[in-house]
Amino acid sequence: MRKNLFWAWPIFLGLAFLAAGPAAAAPLDVFKDRQGTIDIAGGTAHIPVMTGAARRIMEINPKIVITVAGGGSGVGVQQVGEGLARIGNTGRPLKKEEIEKYGLVSFPFAIDGVAVVVHPDNPVRTLSREALRDVFSGRLANWQEVGGRDAAITLYVREDGSGTREVFEGQALGGPVANPAANVVSSNGAMKTAVAQDPNGLGYVGIGHLDPSVRGLVFEGTLPTQENAASGAYGLTRLLYMNTKGNPEGLVKDFIDYILGPEGREIVSQAGYIPLDR
Repeated sequence: MRKNLFWAWPIFLGLAFLAAGPAAAAPLDVFKDRQGTIDIAGGTAHIPVMTGAARRIMEINPKIVITVAGGGSGVGVQQVGEGLARIGNTGRPLKKEEIEKYGLVSFPFAIDGVAVVVHPDNPVRTLSREALRDVFSGRLANWQEVGGRDAAITLYVREDGSGTREVFEGQALGGPVANPAANVVSSNGAMKTAVAQDPNGLGYVGIGHLDPSVRGLVFEGTLPTQENAASGAYGLTRLLYMNTKGNPEGLVKDFIDYILGPEGREIVSQAGYIPLDR
C-alpha cells in the first residue's frame, strides 16, 4: 500500500527568558530589541538545528517569531523562491535552473550522511551497492535473498524532491529508481518511525536521525557515523544548506550568521551533524 505522509513542525514556545552568563548571551545580543518574523521551510534533516536556534532566539526576545516547517528540499526551494518562506532548506546543492529561476543564494552549514536503516531486530548488517539497487528497484523482494529471514521486504522511500532521496539514489544506487510498491514518507522523522515499527522495513535517513530505534547498515565496509562522514571514510555524504532569495538582510541575515557562528555550531553538533568549517 502506498502511503504519503507530510509532517511539519511549527514552533510554539513560551515567553520565558534565558538566564545566561555574559559569554553565552553575547551571540544573541543582536536579537535584543528587535521584532519580526522568519518563516523557514524545506529539508527535514535541518529541523533540529533550525528549531534549536529559533528556541534560543525567541526565548531571549518573544517579539521575534520563527516558524519551522518540513516538506523536503523541493518544497524549500519553491517556498523561498515564491516568497512564501524567508529561508528554504535543502539537503543538496541548488540546481542551476533553481538559481536562475529564483535568484537563490546558498549557505552550507553542516556535513551530514545518509544511512540505510532497518529494524533493530533485523539480522542483516550490510547490503552491497548492487543489492541495494536490486532491492529498491524491486528485483529482490525477500530478506532471505540478501541474507535475512524469509520475509517480504517492506520498502520505504522519500518523496520526489527530497534532498535525502536525491543523495541516496545518486550515491548509493547510481541514479533514480522507481518502485511502485514502495511506501512514500515525507520526512526523516517519518521514515525513522516507519522503519522502527516494521520488523521487515528498509529505508534511509540522515545520519543525524539515527538512534536505537533503527539500525544503520554498513555501506561498503564502513559504519554510518558522522565522524566517518566527516573524514570521508563513509561514502554517502552531503552538505546541508540554508537558501535565501537574493542576499539576506536584516533579521534573516542575523539568523543565518547565528547558525554559522559559535553557538550555531554548537547546535549543529548537538543535532548530530558536523559543523562545516569556514
